Amino acid sequence: MAVLVSVRIPENLNKRIKALARALDRPKSYIFRKALETYLDEYADYLIALERLKNKRDEVISSKTLREELGLSNKIQKVGRKRS
Repeated sequence: MAVLVSVRIPENLNKRIKALARALDRPKSYIFRKALETYLDEYADYLIALERLKNKRDEVISSKTLREELGLSNKIQKVGRKRS
């Protein structure tokens, strides 16, 4: 069930939202909903990362090691490297 929420935003932000809504052919409510969903998801990820940084027992590994552990090390080419 959707609920009505009222917020005050600066005029310049309103103009940007209106322009984006027009470009996407979507209502402003869609833009607000997607922006809030994205923000909340990203913020939740940020909080998890922050907790992991605070945990001294949580081992930090390099991206190379991570790729190797995931079996991706031979599938990724360096940027700018020519293919044979």
